[in-house]
Amino acid sequence: MVLSLNDKWIWDFWLARNGDDWHIYFLQADNTLPDPEMRHRNVTQGHAVSRDLVNWTHLGQCFAPAAGPAWDDWTTWTGSVLQGPDGAWHLFYTGTSHAGDGMHQRIGHATSPDMHSWQRAGDGLVLDLAGPNAAYYEEFTPGHWHDRAMRDPWVIRDPEGDGWLMYFTARVPGRAEPNAGGAIGLARSADLDRWTLEKPVYDGGDFGQLEVPQVFRHGQHWYMTFCTAAEHWSEGYRRKNPQTPVTGNHYLMADHHLGPWRTPDAPFLDGLNPCKRYAGKIVERDGKLFIMGFLYYDADGRFIGKVSDPVPLRADDKGHLHVEEG
Repeated sequence: MVLSLNDKWIWDFWLARNGDDWHIYFLQADNTLPDPEMRHRNVTQGHAVSRDLVNWTHLGQCFAPAAGPAWDDWTTWTGSVLQGPDGAWHLFYTGTSHAGDGMHQRIGHATSPDMHSWQRAGDGLVLDLAGPNAAYYEEFTPGHWHDRAMRDPWVIRDPEGDGWLMYFTARVPGRAEPNAGGAIGLARSADLDRWTLEKPVYDGGDFGQLEVPQVFRHGQHWYMTFCTAAEHWSEGYRRKNPQTPVTGNHYLMADHHLGPWRTPDAPFLDGLNPCKRYAGKIVERDGKLFIMGFLYYDADGRFIGKVSDPVPLRADDKGHLHVEEG
């Protein structure tokens, strides 16, 4: 009972819980496009709801790029949804513009009273690489990396305060090896409306990019899941992890939500070539962990574009995660 649509491909997604209901938001594009890679520039956001994460009721499109010209008039990509203290729901998302040839990613904000009808807060833009900490992040460097990475915002309440934290996919400057530049950025807010860019919370040099981060605590450990490709493993990580590079989902661990974050001394969590699941999300039900991801390629390398059912995860006595797939 995977989540699928007859006329669209589905890929990156995020979940929000409201009572007994799980709401899923996902990137979607018409599957009549001549090449699945074209989906990234022909994207809208869809919405569905479920009680069990298996049987889904599709609610249709809920968000789309702005009418141009605007900072997000080309794409509105991956984000997160959460409820604010006033009961309103907040969507944080990635945007790119035609004016910037889609190379400069920024982060936007929209709100909704019903989790479906989203309205931008002002023009939507809430975070860019600006201010005193912008120098800690890599700007668009043609020939070195393919974009200015600032995307996939994951927002949580600050566990040690009244405000909010935003983690996002980023890169740091000054790394000769492109695959050593992947980072996780950080921003803070007191009210979900005004955000301040902080220094990256992770720049360990292991991957060229750490996409779609998710931060959560389970047991005694903090985890940050992410997805990356085999071709984005750095030389340093290849030395630490001698397995054949794969594409899929992995994680960082820490004793505190701000780190220091580290890659575990454990195998890559959930990867294959060709990739089976990507943009994974961890859900907890009755104290047990499960992983979901969008189904990427079949055994013949053809794009699938559906969301998987939950697959059980197990944490061992070191806190290392293991997929328990039959």
